[in-house]
Amino acid sequence: MTIMDMLRMIGKHWLTAVIVFIIVVGAAAGFTFTRTKQYTATAQMFASYNSVAADANLNNVGVQSAAGSYIATQLTSYPDLVKTSAVLQPVVEQESGDYTVGTLAGMVTATNPEGTYMLNVSVTGPDPQQSADLANSIAKSLSDVVASELYSSGEQSIVKLSVVQKAQTPSGPSSPNVMLNLLAGCAIGLVLAIVCAILRDLLSRRIQDISDLQVIAQQATIVGVIPKDDDLDGTKPIVVTKPDGSIAEEFRRIRTNLSFTTSKDGDKGRLIVVTSSMPSEGKTTISCNLAATLAENGAAVLLIDADLRHPSVAKRLGLEGNVGLAHVLSNQATVKDVVQRYWKPNLHILPAGPRIQNASVLLNSTIMHSLIKQAVQQYDYVIIDTTPMSVANDAAVFGQQGNGVVLVSGKGVTYKSALRGTVTELGELDVPILGFVFNLADQQKSGGYSSYYYYGSYYHYGEYGYGSEDADNGKQSKKKPAGKRGRK
Repeated sequence: MTIMDMLRMIGKHWLTAVIVFIIVVGAAAGFTFTRTKQYTATAQMFASYNSVAADANLNNVGVQSAAGSYIATQLTSYPDLVKTSAVLQPVVEQESGDYTVGTLAGMVTATNPEGTYMLNVSVTGPDPQQSADLANSIAKSLSDVVASELYSSGEQSIVKLSVVQKAQTPSGPSSPNVMLNLLAGCAIGLVLAIVCAILRDLLSRRIQDISDLQVIAQQATIVGVIPKDDDLDGTKPIVVTKPDGSIAEEFRRIRTNLSFTTSKDGDKGRLIVVTSSMPSEGKTTISCNLAATLAENGAAVLLIDADLRHPSVAKRLGLEGNVGLAHVLSNQATVKDVVQRYWKPNLHILPAGPRIQNASVLLNSTIMHSLIKQAVQQYDYVIIDTTPMSVANDAAVFGQQGNGVVLVSGKGVTYKSALRGTVTELGELDVPILGFVFNLADQQKSGGYSSYYYYGSYYHYGEYGYGSEDADNGKQSKKKPAGKRGRK
C-alpha cells in the first residue's frame, strides 16, 4: 500500500475519519472537564548522617567513609516507607478521623531524585490547603519514625531526615492537565481516524467510488458517471423527459467518449455490448438511455435485449415484450416482425421476448451471429444489453464480435470480488473493456466526478413522441436514419 493509496482511502471515507476524530477528541475533553481538580503540595526533606549516633554505633555501620553510600541505599526504601501505617497512623489521629491510612496512602507519594540525598513528599487532593497541611504532617511523621524507631533501638538514629522546605499551598491544580489531555486526544483521534478510514475501505466488500474501479482494473477508462435519480426510473429515457438536464448531458458525454474508444471504420465499431458484473447494477437503464442518446443526433440505432434469462428492456421502455429475440432465434418469427420503433424513426428496439431456459444455446447459435452481422451493416450503432457476467459470459461472446464491452458498475451494489472476477475473465478471453460506467453515484459527489453543463431547453413533445425542435423555425425535425439503414 502506497501513501497515495492511503490518501485515497482517507479521502473516500473522510466522513468516517471526521466522526472518529470528533468522538475521540470529545471523549478526551469530556474526561478532562468532568474530572475533579486535584492539587499537589510537596515538602522537601534532606537525609544526612548523624555523626553523634555513628560514634556510638560504629561496630554496626563500619567506617564513617561508607556513610554516604549507606544513606543513599536507605533512601531508596523511603518512598515505600512513607505509605506504611507507622508513618500515616499518627497523621490520621491528628486529623481526627477525617482520613484513614488507606486513604492517605493513595494520596501521598515520595520520590528520591537520582544522585541526591533529597526526598520529596507530595500529597495530591481536591483541597489545596489540606494537601499542603497533609504533606507537612506526613513529612514530620516520617522524620520522627526514622529518627526514633527505625534505626535507633531506643537510642539516637544514625540517619537524620530533616524538612528543608515545607509544602506551600498550590496556586493551581496539578490535574487534569487540560492542554496535555486535549493534545493527546487530538493525536490519538487523528491516528484512529486514519486507521478507521483505511480499515473501512479494506473491509468494504462493495464498490463505493471510482477509485475502487481503478484499483481493480488498473487501466480502467471511466466513460461516464450517472447519479442515482428517480427520473431514471421512468419508462422514457432521460434525454426525452429532461433533455436539458445534467444527467442527459452525462449520457451525451458517454456517447462522445465511446466514439473515441470504438472504431470509426468497419462493422465492429458499430457494436456496443453493455453488461455488468452482477444483477441490479443498472445496465438496462444505461443501455436504453445510451441508445436514445445516440439516436438523438439522427444515427440509426438498434437496441437488442439479449438478456433472455431476465428480459427487461421492453418493461423499461414501456413496450410490448411478449414477442422478441427468443422467437427469432427459435425460427418462430423474423426480425422484421418483432422490431419496434421507439421515440424516433431511427431508434429501433428488439425485445428479448419470453424468458427461456436454453438461453446460452440460442445466443451462441449461427442465427444470432448472423443477426448481429447483418444489424451492424444496416445500423450506425447496435447496442446489446446482455446478461450480467456473474450469471453467464454471453457478453464475452458478443464482445469478441465487436471491439469489446462496456461494463456498468453500481455504487453499493457491485461486489469487489465479482468485479475482479469479471475483469479477470474478460482479460483471459481477450475481450477488451471499452470503458466503465459508474452508476448510482451520489448526487452530491457527481459534480466532483465530472462537470455538468446546462443548456436551455430546445425540445418539445411531439404528437407521437418527443422530437428536437429546430432552433430557427421551431418546426419538428424529421430526420431519417443515416444513409439507407433502417429497420430490417
